[in-house]
Amino acid sequence: MKYPKFVPLLALLALGAVSAPAQVIKLGTVAPEGSPWHTALLEISQEWAKLSGGKVQVRIYPGGVAGDESDMLRKIRIGQLHAAALTSVGLVDIAPDIEALYFPTVAKTDDELDLLIGKLGHIWESQMNEKGFEVLTWSTAGWVHFFSKEPVVTPDDLRKRKLVFWGSNALFIELLQKSGFHPVPLAVTDLLPSLQTGLVDSFAAPPAAALSFQWFALAPNMTDFRWMPLPAATVISKKKWEEIPADLRPKLKEAAAKIGARVQTQIRSLETEAVDVMKKHGLKIIPVPPEARKEWERLVREQGLPVFVGKRFTQERFDEVQRTVDEIRAQQGTGN
Repeated sequence: MKYPKFVPLLALLALGAVSAPAQVIKLGTVAPEGSPWHTALLEISQEWAKLSGGKVQVRIYPGGVAGDESDMLRKIRIGQLHAAALTSVGLVDIAPDIEALYFPTVAKTDDELDLLIGKLGHIWESQMNEKGFEVLTWSTAGWVHFFSKEPVVTPDDLRKRKLVFWGSNALFIELLQKSGFHPVPLAVTDLLPSLQTGLVDSFAAPPAAALSFQWFALAPNMTDFRWMPLPAATVISKKKWEEIPADLRPKLKEAAAKIGARVQTQIRSLETEAVDVMKKHGLKIIPVPPEARKEWERLVREQGLPVFVGKRFTQERFDEVQRTVDEIRAQQGTGN
């Protein structure tokens, strides 16, 4: 008996031999190729492919090739990208009051930051979900320090510098200008050439980032003062997330969270290692005496906080963060 030519195809379909095309997730990051953050994303990609039997594949665009964090968010919204590993620079574009979480001089230790995210992270996850994003994992980019061509100890020292400002947050720029600083808005990818030409001569970044991008070579003085934490999160558009089979999503999210937690621990140990490596290549650590630290804290509380309350976050949200930090310190017996 002769069968129509389409019968073999129908038979293959019935047997499941013709599989649906894989879900390809395009993920952008400014993290350089080979950096700890990029390595962690590669691990997530491999684990997702394994858990999904190849049905979910993550294609990573490192080193800012997909643009800075604002560019990546714009591309996610129009479907050119699907996911991004963001620092607080990008997260604030989705959930503005997340600035209360990392406002300068509020959280001062790794434990405080971890416990803050553990207790209050659901607030911002909910906000981002409402804006069309699913948070896959929290992480960290480290603690921000000032790096400069000339030593910076006090706020007055920094006022003499041309300080790079990440992104184009008009409120931050206004605050810095009113406080006597000279911010120069730039994308991450523009910092190195701008240091080379003298457009800027200082920047604020975690040590691991200063080493990974080789910025420190042109601003070899690091102020020994933790200015603020730089929390990070990997997010995916809800639209793309919901295209993944429902039974797979919990497994994939759990895998991403485990890898994110591990890289967070790794980054913290690498921060010390990064400083040691940079010191061998000319980095100078600039001590900040107690009175100078008080100057920085007064600057934040007396000039910074009044500008941000009501425009970026409510007084209630800031008080909630501060109250949680105070509770953490009371439980740990660490005081202020």
